[in-house]
Amino acid sequence: MKSSSQKVLRRHGLALSIATALACGAVAAQEAPSPPPPPPQNAQSGQTTELSTITVTGSALPRIDVETPSPVTTITAEQIQKSGLTTVSDVVRAVSADNSGSIPASFTAGFAAGSSGVALRGLTVNSTLVLIDGRRAASYPLTDDGQRSFVDLNTIPSNAIERIEVLKDGASSLYGADAIAGVVNVILRPDYQGTEFTADIGTSQHGGGTTKRATVLFGGGDLKKDGWNAYLSAEWQRDEEILTRQRGYPYNTADIRRSGGNNLIGGQPSQNSGSIYGTVTPGTLSRPGDVTSGVADPDGVAQPLAPCGPRSTLVTDDPANPGSYCAQNFARYTAIQPTMDRRGLYGRFTLNVGERSKAYLGASYYEVTTTFPGAPAQIQAGTPRNTNSIALPATLPDGSLNPNNPFAAEGKAALINFGFPSALASGGSKNHNLRIMGGFTGYWGDWGYDTALVFNHSSLDTWLNGFLDYNKLIEVVTNGTYNFLDPGSNSRELLDALSPQLKKTSTSDLQQFDFRVTRPLADLGGGALGLAAGIDVRHEEQDDPDLNPGLRAQGLGIAHVKGDRTVSGAYVELDAPFLESLEVDVSGRFDHYSDFGNNFSPKIGIKWKPIEELALRGTFSKGFRAPSFAENGSSEAQGFATYTPPEDFQALHNNSGYVQPYGLAFLTRANPDVKPERSKSWTFGVLYQPTQDLSASLDYYRIKKTGVIAQQSPSAVLDAYYAGQPLPEASAIVPDVPDPAAPDALPRPLIVSAPYVNQNALETKGLDLNLKAGFDLGPNVRYTSELNLTKIITWKLTLEDGTRLEFVGTHGPYGVSSGAGTPRYRGSWANSIQFGKATITGTLYYTSAIKLTAPDIAPGCFSTNTDTGANVPASCRMASFTDFDLTGRYDLTDKVAITGSVMNVFDKKAPFDPLNYAALNYNPTYAQNGVVGRFFTLGVRVKL
Repeated sequence: MKSSSQKVLRRHGLALSIATALACGAVAAQEAPSPPPPPPQNAQSGQTTELSTITVTGSALPRIDVETPSPVTTITAEQIQKSGLTTVSDVVRAVSADNSGSIPASFTAGFAAGSSGVALRGLTVNSTLVLIDGRRAASYPLTDDGQRSFVDLNTIPSNAIERIEVLKDGASSLYGADAIAGVVNVILRPDYQGTEFTADIGTSQHGGGTTKRATVLFGGGDLKKDGWNAYLSAEWQRDEEILTRQRGYPYNTADIRRSGGNNLIGGQPSQNSGSIYGTVTPGTLSRPGDVTSGVADPDGVAQPLAPCGPRSTLVTDDPANPGSYCAQNFARYTAIQPTMDRRGLYGRFTLNVGERSKAYLGASYYEVTTTFPGAPAQIQAGTPRNTNSIALPATLPDGSLNPNNPFAAEGKAALINFGFPSALASGGSKNHNLRIMGGFTGYWGDWGYDTALVFNHSSLDTWLNGFLDYNKLIEVVTNGTYNFLDPGSNSRELLDALSPQLKKTSTSDLQQFDFRVTRPLADLGGGALGLAAGIDVRHEEQDDPDLNPGLRAQGLGIAHVKGDRTVSGAYVELDAPFLESLEVDVSGRFDHYSDFGNNFSPKIGIKWKPIEELALRGTFSKGFRAPSFAENGSSEAQGFATYTPPEDFQALHNNSGYVQPYGLAFLTRANPDVKPERSKSWTFGVLYQPTQDLSASLDYYRIKKTGVIAQQSPSAVLDAYYAGQPLPEASAIVPDVPDPAAPDALPRPLIVSAPYVNQNALETKGLDLNLKAGFDLGPNVRYTSELNLTKIITWKLTLEDGTRLEFVGTHGPYGVSSGAGTPRYRGSWANSIQFGKATITGTLYYTSAIKLTAPDIAPGCFSTNTDTGANVPASCRMASFTDFDLTGRYDLTDKVAITGSVMNVFDKKAPFDPLNYAALNYNPTYAQNGVVGRFFTLGVRVKL
């Protein structure tokens, strides 16, 4: 039964609770500390309550955590320490509700390389709002896939975390845009006294990936006694790269014939790929003087340009490649984990201003550097200019024979496949993130108030090496100034001009001011009617220039974003406890955007407790996602997909290599008339807590989103192009150069250009299960267990033409964040036992299997052997992945503790996934630990 002290707190102490929440900075997230008010009557009676009263994300009023109308998962600093996870990214992305569209830090080939993002409910990173102390943060300067804005989790202080709250419900009625799938609120310590040091080192059993981490946290000043508190947190972590060649099959090669797949290893002329030793085939130039118009002789066979050397194998019996070539495994140059260096500072100063108010100022600066290696740049590329038919001419402009061409004496051109050993496609980024937040919080009479000013600036330096300058490439091939026979003899000046480093600096800014108030209004049957209201104004800017202006670099598209806007909003929330057992919460928010207009988002939540141990809860809300600057600003982005032209089109080109699968570019332009995405969300949950140490909750959710922003249908544009009909409005096709072997035929499409439009609708439904238990097994022995499981029942996309696609349990939606797929189940089960001075925790993580199908790309299995048509693997499935982590702590003294962990204890391998394009033959979004392998960490904690 609920104790009398809790009843007093509920019925008579709501006004005091509201004031306390504001004084403690607890509006929506316990943003700033304040001196506590006098305790409620009989709160000192020695009685205890089953549930503590705090302010929980998703409400501006103080609540009891397990009784909120909306489902909220709270992850404490202690739980984080027990898990062995060290960064906000690792912790948040381990939440079972994180699903399709999540961004792993290992995805270095993506548009937003070097970042990490969370996607609750599988609705991608742009539908999950990330807050720090209840306030917004600046978006990552790059957009995911050139479209989706999100907050990079790597730049959030982790050493100063008090708790992380994950609201798994729509919350636009309080927070505005982007909170369709939910909210992740990282709450930092409001104050700290003392000194703590930590140092950790770890490494993988299989080599690579060594991690080093050190933190310090110190502070002084007692708010009650001294009237002030200040603390500083510093952290540094470096994770070394894991090279692909340090792992075994299938993670280290593109030759997956032993698994039933194709041999896609580098160096094969039929794949427009060349080794660093090169391959040449005799032919002619169909357009004299144009070295990109090579046509192989009908009976021409390939041969190595230079003898095969180290890291290559001579192949002479390949039916797909008549002649011979040097096969080379380019995967040996790449990494499955980049090198990441993360360092930062966070400090906070709090000052009592009178007896009932506080002023506070917090600031953080984080610098995250990510670097990764790459493979040799290929002389052949399908975009932005087609060099797949490039050939060494027989003679140079001065009339002399071309020394690079072994067929020059015969007057033949030499079609060339070649990988430049001096141009390795490596790169990196360095993100500088500065965030300052300050304000006042307190109460006056029955009114509580909280106001804050936020400045957040993120500057990202990006660089890429190993991309060929098209004009210089054509020049050196035409003039014979690059020595293909002896690449090491080329001058540094020539190499730098042929492959200059590409650089850019991208920025993102946020300035926000808000003012929030709460107070009790009237007594109801179950307590006081509570009011919360607030206003906020913010300005957002993003400037991401093109890394490839003028499309000079081969194999690299364009992506630039520029935009700014001002947003003003106001919200109100009423919490009405009509009865001790019945509470109704109503909220609504109005927003005005300078770029697209107005929006109103309402929400209602109901909680009913038929008995003390049981609660039923439910919510209905409307939400919205504001168009990103990539979608409605001055922006465009170009992505690529492997594309096979229609059979009749291939026939017109005699089924030549010109019409075999190639990289088709999709250029998407911003549309200033695009509207926000709108959503309707429903939740219904059951909570059962028979004792303080036992609790269970089951929540159902349904989200329906309309006006989903996507590129205007590229299929319609392509169909019109092939049929010779007018293209859809605002769309365009950029044709490739004519087919050298069929110059009069319609050229293949090189770029499909179309704007963003509100075209689709989606609906997703699912269940969240949470079970908690704690038992005292004896003196100084405590066992706790927590199970979290998310099941996605359905995830359907409705296209413009009414076609409905189901993505649960598939690799789709394929075009979203590395094609990671939408697993039906994700879960974790943590078990911890504390005995004496020792604590041991084991955590089991589970992700269910997914079919290797992509309904948004093609019907049937999308992973096949292109020669035989057989599924790869035969089951057309990526197996489930189960990972078990073990962590421990032993207190040597009251001030010194030794910590250790073994991650992936059973060295479980990542399941085979040849379809994911973020990694080689595995899925890094859900199974990165499976390719890292068993990982050991040892550390020390010192508290002074």
